[in-house]
Amino acid sequence: MVGVSCLAEGADQIFAKVVLDLGGLLEAIVVAEQHHLTLAPPYRASYGRLLGRAGTIRRLPFSFPSPEIYAKANRELLEGANFMVAVWDGRPENGIGGTAEVVREAQDRMIDVRVLWPRGAARASAGVSCDNQPIP
Repeated sequence: MVGVSCLAEGADQIFAKVVLDLGGLLEAIVVAEQHHLTLAPPYRASYGRLLGRAGTIRRLPFSFPSPEIYAKANRELLEGANFMVAVWDGRPENGIGGTAEVVREAQDRMIDVRVLWPRGAARASAGVSCDNQPIP
């Protein structure tokens, strides 16, 4: 199993850790050279640990992320994918580079998409996880 992740806060990092814990290979996409600086401190630390465990690292040629850069990273994430797991509340996109956009693009590419969103779940504030715990 090969999991591909941009190692963003929350579900992206959880996914990457699960892939590694199950013995899979992690392919990390570095969205921008300074992407880690945009993460909340607990996620910044786990970003470095996960990146260090990645078997393959694809670095995009950008210094700092933006919505347009996230959209490009999402397209890179879909390259070669045959299955996508999306943690998504089903809401329409609010600008570019978000989950709704990458789910739609995956479906347009005929990639099998599984959406996970538990009944009763709610989004946490930006930069704060539901339990405020870093990924070990």
